[in-house]
Amino acid sequence: MKKSLQIAGALVLSLSLVVGCSSNNPNAGGEGGGEGLSGKIKIDGSSTVYPVTSAVAEEFMKKNPGVDVTVSQSGTGGGFEKWAKKETDLSDASRPIKDEEKEAAEKAGLEPIEVEVAKDGITVVVNKENDFVDKLTVDQLKKIWEPNSKVKTWKDVNPEWPDKPIKLYGPGTSSGTFDYFTEEIVGEEGKSRTDYTQSEDDNTLVQGVAGDKNALGYFGYAYYEENKDKLKAVPIDAGKGAVEPTEETIQSGKYAPLSRPIFVYASKQAMEKEHIKKFMEFYLTEGKELVPEVGYIKLKDEKYEEELKELGIK
Repeated sequence: MKKSLQIAGALVLSLSLVVGCSSNNPNAGGEGGGEGLSGKIKIDGSSTVYPVTSAVAEEFMKKNPGVDVTVSQSGTGGGFEKWAKKETDLSDASRPIKDEEKEAAEKAGLEPIEVEVAKDGITVVVNKENDFVDKLTVDQLKKIWEPNSKVKTWKDVNPEWPDKPIKLYGPGTSSGTFDYFTEEIVGEEGKSRTDYTQSEDDNTLVQGVAGDKNALGYFGYAYYEENKDKLKAVPIDAGKGAVEPTEETIQSGKYAPLSRPIFVYASKQAMEKEHIKKFMEFYLTEGKELVPEVGYIKLKDEKYEEELKELGIK
């Protein structure tokens, strides 16, 4: 198992994790750090990005024990709301910021900076004991998830499949994963059937699908990677043949239409604080090596260099 996601999963029930504590040693340094660096950093937002940011925060604090980093998850939308209220310094997001969210941040005196940190593939999963679903088309997914869907059983999706009820699990409406999935699959962001088990905590969705052999759900790739022993990823056919989510297919975009970038949002004002600047530098240098450890896909090195320049670090 990937150690960072294990840590995140074990403690995520609180929905607010302090991933480390301060130390009396003021002299910790290292690349991305600084001698005598101190301060607090509050981060909230996407449950998809949470494992990456948590892992990076943990390692950053080992090298900079004078800095406390708190990582929470209330969904991409919830994170942007807290950010605009200046309750947080950085915001994790599994989709780009919306115009109204950007306006709210700017009204609060923030100048948003979008930082792409990795790639993800929204993974559609069924129970490990499901032996009949070998793929789903985008049209079938739409039929399942569209508002007022008539699909109640697996047979409603494919007449050759069992006449067994489908138990659906998915992210809540504050989730960037929900926004992205509904736009790409249903055809309109935020439009979805409502008679399914919702949670902003992807671990809850994992447990739901793993505990019901007739279940189907969707969430970030890392949560599937961590639970391969009890879940089965469903290959998706967008018209060019069924494609399974893997590091290669997500990186290339072949896993369509559910491959996507994930982000951390900073601000010009936050980057004026040395400890936050050093944290973001660490995230995009040493921290990028943690991305595959928690089940996501690294960007190309030149892309990380671009993001550093965007932050005014290089």
